[in-house]
Amino acid sequence: MRDDLTCRSCGEPGLTSFLDLGSTPLSDALVPGDTPAGADETFPLEVAFCRNCSLVQITEEVPPSKLFVDNYLYFSSFSDHLLRHSRENALAHIERQGLGPESFVVEVASNDGYLLKNFVEAGVPVLGIDPAPTQAEAAEANGVPTLTEFFGIDLARRIAAERGKADVIIANNVMAHVPDLNGFVAGYAELLKDTGVVTVENPYVRDLIDHGAFDTIYHEHFCYFSCSAVNALARRNGLFLNHVEYVPDLHGGTLRWHLGKRDEPSETVRSYLREEQDKGMLDIGYYKDFATRVHGIRDGLLDLLRGLKAQGNTIAAYGAAAKGSTLVNFMGIGTDLVDFVVDRNVHKQGLLMPGVHIPIVGPEALLERKPDYTLLLAWNFKDEILAQQDEYRRAGGQFIVPVPEPQVVA
Repeated sequence: MRDDLTCRSCGEPGLTSFLDLGSTPLSDALVPGDTPAGADETFPLEVAFCRNCSLVQITEEVPPSKLFVDNYLYFSSFSDHLLRHSRENALAHIERQGLGPESFVVEVASNDGYLLKNFVEAGVPVLGIDPAPTQAEAAEANGVPTLTEFFGIDLARRIAAERGKADVIIANNVMAHVPDLNGFVAGYAELLKDTGVVTVENPYVRDLIDHGAFDTIYHEHFCYFSCSAVNALARRNGLFLNHVEYVPDLHGGTLRWHLGKRDEPSETVRSYLREEQDKGMLDIGYYKDFATRVHGIRDGLLDLLRGLKAQGNTIAAYGAAAKGSTLVNFMGIGTDLVDFVVDRNVHKQGLLMPGVHIPIVGPEALLERKPDYTLLLAWNFKDEILAQQDEYRRAGGQFIVPVPEPQVVA
């Protein structure tokens, strides 16, 4: 137990650590090609559990200004699957809430406008909020007005005073990135109309644990949520968990939580809360064997890669995303095993993976250089990538899917 730490959500002292991934670089801090080995700054990456409110969280707190500003190169629009998912989400909001020209939709962590542009096309007024300047600039170019700021209760009050309160607030894959959870969720409550809805998407901690998805743990993700943890956090800040949707094919298992100012929980909410209690997710015992399984995944993948190399095979990787950085750094996979990483994001090409310094190139390199195997670091988009790379596979290239256990896909 770490008596020196308090929970980010409930403030309870004494967290129980259950997984240590070592000291790793910031997962999105890709580095220039001339960066010398060993020059990357690293931080401890340890995961702990709060016995009081059941929130899973990392123990280190890297300042957000280091994580999400100039070195943050994630652009949502480079994933076709995510674009489809986001459009469906936007259209569902428009229909369900009856949104129109008099409505107001706010997205926190709006990135390059990938989601809000669907509301703009439908004539619904929007406002994006994202501290990353390059992504905010891209959003503006897409016709999405964007504030380049961090969201919290002070900004929420300012927007409410200047623009009025929101009918819908969307926060996808951002709440995990926030060290001040209570200030963040209190901002939702401050900005939301009494009849409005907040929808929050984040990977489900149950899937992370059950599927061994340790590579979704990195410094940018301060917290990993269950429905029980979200329910407690929302109530503490004047909101209520009223509905839950499960999206199995996004990020290895994602939940969409619906929050509002009225306490109107659906049967789905009640069912999730019962299941989490019955499954033991409110107790540290549920998490105890996770570290053992994670080390088993590491040993199995390293044995596979080393065996293939020893047989004279060439190996590349696909996906220079944060999860890939966690995986290769925890496992110590460098250029001795993987020759290069391909990624569709042109902003990443020409840089190096942090820590291990594997070069990043465009996807066309798979056909040009024809590696025998490609380690699928972005396994959460497996079906999309396998379909995109059908020509490479027909030419004999095979993919290695690392999680939940290493397997070769021809």
